[in-house]
Amino acid sequence: MKALLFLGCTVPVRNLNYELSARKVCEILGVELVDDAALACCGYPLKGTDQAHALTIAARALAQARAHGLPLVALCSACAGTLAEAEHHLAHHPGEAARVNAELAPLGLTYEPGVRVTHLVRYLLEEVGLEAIKAKMTRDLGEFTFAPHYGCHYLKPAEIIGGLDDPEAPTSMGRLIEATGAKVDNYPRLKDCCGGGVLGADEGLAGSLAGAKLAELDAREVTAMVLVCPFCNVMYEGQQKAIAKRMDTKFKVPVVYLTQILGLGLGLEPDELGFKLNRAKPKELLAAFKS
Repeated sequence: MKALLFLGCTVPVRNLNYELSARKVCEILGVELVDDAALACCGYPLKGTDQAHALTIAARALAQARAHGLPLVALCSACAGTLAEAEHHLAHHPGEAARVNAELAPLGLTYEPGVRVTHLVRYLLEEVGLEAIKAKMTRDLGEFTFAPHYGCHYLKPAEIIGGLDDPEAPTSMGRLIEATGAKVDNYPRLKDCCGGGVLGADEGLAGSLAGAKLAELDAREVTAMVLVCPFCNVMYEGQQKAIAKRMDTKFKVPVVYLTQILGLGLGLEPDELGFKLNRAKPKELLAAFKS
């Protein structure tokens, strides 16, 4: 199995633990991740202000993936969603495809329909398969309980990226967590937004959205909140102390990536999975791995 890895902007500079653990997990599961240093932004930050240029930026990445002849696999939910939406739009609007190709021509790139875009979690479930992943597990995490956060872009818009899961009752992250033997807490605010999408425009609103979920999970005393998106991490881990201060409270919600949990189940050690880079550390979890 081989896929072109799309790291995007946030993962390489703020979430190296996510990249490291994803690479380690894929190696064990037999997935070869191909790198292309020319891959850059997905265009998401421009979508709200300049749709045309955002589409061109996304088309550039799609054209590069087409040149490799590989599916494009993203670690970021916003990147995966943006690129999938761009592929769908351009495939159904030849006029727009012609426009972006005119802009891509000086780069020697041409967009052509048919590029498969997917999130890493979906790729693992669909290409490796849940049973094959379970068969690779060497460590039982049954004493721990994890709370998945699906976020907005991982499963929506369903008409474009649907088929993996029910966006109104998602289970895909939970299935992978359970593959390690761990328990899943499908808490009441499971589907709530992290607030990251409005952070630049309304910090208070963004904080209240994230804070409501953090408060709920803090009370439920889960081992950790589990993420699959680096920008959700900005809110739940990077902003956790600031949000708690604004709410005049304290949160102790550990935050991890799904690939880190999978890696532990696959027999890797915390240091191999970048746990030293986690800021909201899962102390209960890490204590179990101290020699």
